[in-house]
Amino acid sequence: MSTVKIKINDKKTINAWTMYDWANSVFPLVITSAIFPIFYENVTKDKITGNDIVSFLGVDFVNTEIYSYVVSLSYIVVAFLSPLLSGIADYSGKKKAFMQFFCCLGALATITMFFFSTDRIELSMFSFFLASIGFSGSLVFYNAYLPEIATPNLHDKVSAKGFALGYIGSSLLLIICLGIILGKGAEYTQYAFLLTGVWWLGFSQITFRALPSNVYSKKVKGNKLTKGFEELKKVWEQIKKTKSLKRYLGAFFVYSMGVQTVMLMAVFFGTKEIDWAVGLDFSKLTETGASLLAVKKEMIDSRMQTGLIVSILVIQFIAVIGAYFMAFLSKKIGNIKTLIFVVFIWSLICIVAYLFVHTPIHFYIIAAVIGFVMGGVQSLSRSTYSKLLPETEDHASFFSFYDVLEKVGIVIGTFSFGFIDGIFSIREAVLALIVFFVIGLILLLRVPKDERLYYKKEV
Repeated sequence: MSTVKIKINDKKTINAWTMYDWANSVFPLVITSAIFPIFYENVTKDKITGNDIVSFLGVDFVNTEIYSYVVSLSYIVVAFLSPLLSGIADYSGKKKAFMQFFCCLGALATITMFFFSTDRIELSMFSFFLASIGFSGSLVFYNAYLPEIATPNLHDKVSAKGFALGYIGSSLLLIICLGIILGKGAEYTQYAFLLTGVWWLGFSQITFRALPSNVYSKKVKGNKLTKGFEELKKVWEQIKKTKSLKRYLGAFFVYSMGVQTVMLMAVFFGTKEIDWAVGLDFSKLTETGASLLAVKKEMIDSRMQTGLIVSILVIQFIAVIGAYFMAFLSKKIGNIKTLIFVVFIWSLICIVAYLFVHTPIHFYIIAAVIGFVMGGVQSLSRSTYSKLLPETEDHASFFSFYDVLEKVGIVIGTFSFGFIDGIFSIREAVLALIVFFVIGLILLLRVPKDERLYYKKEV
């Protein structure tokens, strides 16, 4: 077992750590945002009748219903597992081993999605389920390394660099995958899943080679399970005693509900609420009757799919700028004030989307704004939490609380969104998300001033 301690602020170590963002960010982009949702919708819906009912475990469901249940269940599993496993990891010094396990689980499960088939829908969705668990589970232990590789004054910059590499790397693979699909045909879509898993597993080795497995040279004594629970209890007591950390976690929990829900549901807003026929020229079509309608529908669907991919790429690249800009702004005015600014912009996005976003050009503009604040809020939220941690060796346990709050927030946010969508429409559901951002903003205002959240030059 490696017991070599990490050299703080070492460029080589920091670069290797940020490469895991480059490695794993392909999963949320290619699998959960861009290619797999479109592929899943196509293969589970009858192209002639439009019927989207799928038999799953002997029960009929709407195809997107199955998708949402599988995603939600994976988050719930991670929310239950990560606190216990992180406690064990901190006690035993096996943070790296747990990170490797979840990484391999996620990447290998993603590779098996290459064999996705509606004839074995249960097994196919189980691959997606395991991949989602692997992705979320590995991040708990990955994030926990941040306070161990850099001093607090560098947390914003290092966190931003990680997210920036993730946005760039995942966008690069998405472009490669799109090139294969457009060049070879839609039947090659599943090669994107294969490439995603290989990319994730391959580039993660750069990170694993550089990070030691037992940073504090801990020796295991007694029962790991009971000691893991004791570790969690100790961490919870520390959180309760630290007012700034406790209040920040409360604010993060609420505004993160809105952020994560927008990120997951933006594509569906694009499919349901945007008039993709605007600007299309149907005057030269020679078909008539049913054939004309079919051709028009094909043209609109093609433009919609292209538009959604373009908007996702816009979000990814602008998120790089957003991450670095918010890190820069936090140096000037502090982390909490910067987060207040970002969350306020998120509130405005909900209002603008509800009132004004109807055409493709509107959708592209709002996507650009979302990308800017998405990169900022994700990067700064992680680094702010890292700065607020007390002196401790239990970083995995502390970050498991952060991760659990985010995952539970996703479940609450997406359920609320779906419930309002079912009663009214998806447009009203987007407007309702403003509640999370406004409450989150108010809670941020209640976070006590903490000198650790202001930039200090290294002496």
